[in-house]
Amino acid sequence: MIIEKKVWPPYFDDILSGRKKFEVRLADFACHEGDTLRLREWDPTSQSYTGREVDRAVTYVAQFKDFNFWSEADIKKYGWQIISLE
Repeated sequence: MIIEKKVWPPYFDDILSGRKKFEVRLADFACHEGDTLRLREWDPTSQSYTGREVDRAVTYVAQFKDFNFWSEADIKKYGWQIISLE
């Protein structure tokens, strides 16, 4: 399955270069080993896509509910996940 997600420019550049090989995401979507994560660069200032995108294979998914990056309500509802990329 191909899963499309937004990613901000500094993180996109790190993923594109191969330096960043993981994603931390709110677990509000299904994601499994073998899926493809299509990351589309999103400019938060202009609130638009830049046109750059990259596909990465999902090799590992772990979900947790003890993380405080998102609102408590969203964490309780979805948990969070770390996505290892290849």
